[in-house]
Amino acid sequence: MAGALTDVLGEVLVAADGEEVAVSALAARGVSLLKLWNKYRVSNIPSLIFIDASTGKVVCRNGLLVIRDDPEGLEFPWGPKPFSEVVAGPLLRNNGQTLDSSALEGSHVGVYFSAHWCPPCRSLTRVLVESYRKIKEAGQKFEILFVSADRSEDSFKQYFSEMPWVAVPYADEARRSRLNRLYGIQGIPTLIVLDSKGEVITRQGRVEVLNDVECREFPWHPKPVLELTDSNAVQLNEGPCLVLFVDSEDDGESEAAKQLIQPIAEKIIAKYKAKEEEAPLLFFVAGEDDMTDSLRDYTNLPEAAPLLTILDMSARAKYVMDVEEITPEIVEAFVSDFLADKLKPEPI
Repeated sequence: MAGALTDVLGEVLVAADGEEVAVSALAARGVSLLKLWNKYRVSNIPSLIFIDASTGKVVCRNGLLVIRDDPEGLEFPWGPKPFSEVVAGPLLRNNGQTLDSSALEGSHVGVYFSAHWCPPCRSLTRVLVESYRKIKEAGQKFEILFVSADRSEDSFKQYFSEMPWVAVPYADEARRSRLNRLYGIQGIPTLIVLDSKGEVITRQGRVEVLNDVECREFPWHPKPVLELTDSNAVQLNEGPCLVLFVDSEDDGESEAAKQLIQPIAEKIIAKYKAKEEEAPLLFFVAGEDDMTDSLRDYTNLPEAAPLLTILDMSARAKYVMDVEEITPEIVEAFVSDFLADKLKPEPI
């Protein structure tokens, strides 16, 4: 474990009191690499995250961009800034007209990180154009801001010509980079949905758009418990996930399972929100379909239903509770034991 920590964290860390601490010593103190990955939702490497040592809160998720953009440390300590400040400046429409970013004030905003060279991006853009049209026709104040990751201005112009919304000028690389830093973007396509005050509603705009093509649930406030689908299964890779497998052939089984889990999920989410931290678990209910069958096969789970599990894909670990009846007390105890490191993982 010490070697793995060294790979990610380097040979030496500096503690808050200035003492140099070898990573091997941290490992000896019981620091878990996988806990760090899960806590900070690291999905790829290299990844550099800056943390306030006095509070433990994340200051900046995209430290690599910080080092590139501010090598002299002039903006230290690189804390988050309001969206309105980071986006300030001229924006483009695809007809060449410009407008000031202040035009976004008072609207919900989707900050869309995307690129023409990325096939999933192009697929999402086609859906998003229709969603944008429906939301605007419904009288909602909504705008989308395209933040390009294209490799040339010509590619940007070609891709942007398909979009009815606004964009950060491609030449303004510094502003595009600051927006990437602000939201800790680790991959594309990513759609961040903001409220009218510039606060994040959801980082899963991509999933919401694909799951709600009629936009009935706009602006897509997060649900404590999700039904596992093809479009949101990617979230299983973002950290530990509680998944309750049920027999969806029974009428109302999935909905009953959601209602059983929801109070527990809400309690966990509220607890960590009060600490300004992301919840350590996502919560899903999975029915019977091809995608769920594939997940069971991949994780080598029994065919039982109901089946209560916690799946940690990054750690390639699973925790399974196979009992005849799932009750709120069983779920709560299962979650509590997991968070207290009392459960023994099985390999995936």
